[in-house]
Amino acid sequence: MDVLFRPGILFPVSIIIFAATLVLVLKKPRNVGIGYVAMAGAVASLALGTIDLESVLIVWGIVWNATFTFIAIIIISLLFDEAGVFKYAALKIARFAGGNGVMLFLSIILLGSGISAIFANDGTALILTPIVYEILTSLKFPKKAVLPFIMATGFIADSASLPLPVSNLVNIVSTTYFKISFNSYAREMIIPDLVSIASSILILWLFYRKSIPAKYRTEELEDPGKAVREPYIFKMALPTIMVLIVAYSIGGYYDIPIAFVAMSAAIVVLTVSHFRSGIDLVRVIREAPWQIVLFSFGMYLVVFGLGREGFTFLISYLLIHISTLPDPLNIIFSGYLFSTMAAGMNNMPSVMLGALSISSIHGGSSLIYANVIGNDIGPKFTPIGSLATLLWIYTLNRKKGITISYAYYMKVGFIIALPVLTLTLLSLWMESVI
Repeated sequence: MDVLFRPGILFPVSIIIFAATLVLVLKKPRNVGIGYVAMAGAVASLALGTIDLESVLIVWGIVWNATFTFIAIIIISLLFDEAGVFKYAALKIARFAGGNGVMLFLSIILLGSGISAIFANDGTALILTPIVYEILTSLKFPKKAVLPFIMATGFIADSASLPLPVSNLVNIVSTTYFKISFNSYAREMIIPDLVSIASSILILWLFYRKSIPAKYRTEELEDPGKAVREPYIFKMALPTIMVLIVAYSIGGYYDIPIAFVAMSAAIVVLTVSHFRSGIDLVRVIREAPWQIVLFSFGMYLVVFGLGREGFTFLISYLLIHISTLPDPLNIIFSGYLFSTMAAGMNNMPSVMLGALSISSIHGGSSLIYANVIGNDIGPKFTPIGSLATLLWIYTLNRKKGITISYAYYMKVGFIIALPVLTLTLLSLWMESVI
């Protein structure tokens, strides 16, 4: 069997570093940022020999595109949020629902799906969550009625992040590593994404249907027009989205990295915001989730050391045996494996290990996309599974009056994510045989 890495004598050391880093990320002693914790784990990996300077360069070569795209999309999202774009859209949808609680629930999920597709799952978690919370509190929803909407917003951020490479950093890492064009990826994943959204809506509603209020008073909603704080930047939003999608498609045809397109757009929006708005750009940039960037790169390095010392070999070994199962079980159980990895170590380093393992056994395109699906949806099993969930938790912690325990999150995450994941993987298999 041709595998990228063989088990090494430092495998136990790499496991200890990984476990210690993960525990400290969850415990956050003295409220130390998770980015600093992950980078400390990376430094420990370098000092103890599970990675070397060449490993750092290899990892950076895999993740730079995703990292710069993440920064660009988050900055664009924050600027549009400052202008009132997302709050305006949410208020419009709340009025459109016409006082029907179930329709509002459905509309917010669909809005989250659209934001995830264009501004990535991290944008949905960071931007839409506080807006939804603000709207529901203005409607005087009790906590029991707020919870379904907040959980749905957090869940759909990841489960609807399949359709485009830019919809999730996981997607960017995979398309960059396997050199898949923007258009090829989108064609392959549109059906699984629609299945994921539809099944998410159905299962979320079934789980929370008794807690969703039947009616609400639209008169208590703020006038959407008042949500617009910077008209010039507000008017830029739709043209920017349209130009981005076209530019992504053209760039994919000419093998232009997504980060170049996203960073160019971010520079344009920043420049216009500087000259044509009163937005405090220093504050926006300062408040961007830089800890998530540090966390991502640090965990990449820690987990790369784990893979280098033998974990990639184990994944490859399991994938080879899973591939002997009959269709569609081979695709479904491969997705389960990738999901378990994502839930346990975060989906960013997990998708990298999955990609390295697939390439070492020369796995086909179905495994590549199963890796993406598993790392997009599977993270909902645990609070540390995705950067979007960490952002979602970070956003909720800044609010008063609603606290979601890890135990509750994991219980709901498993109940909802498992059937959504299974149906989405099944749609991937069906697409390949039709």
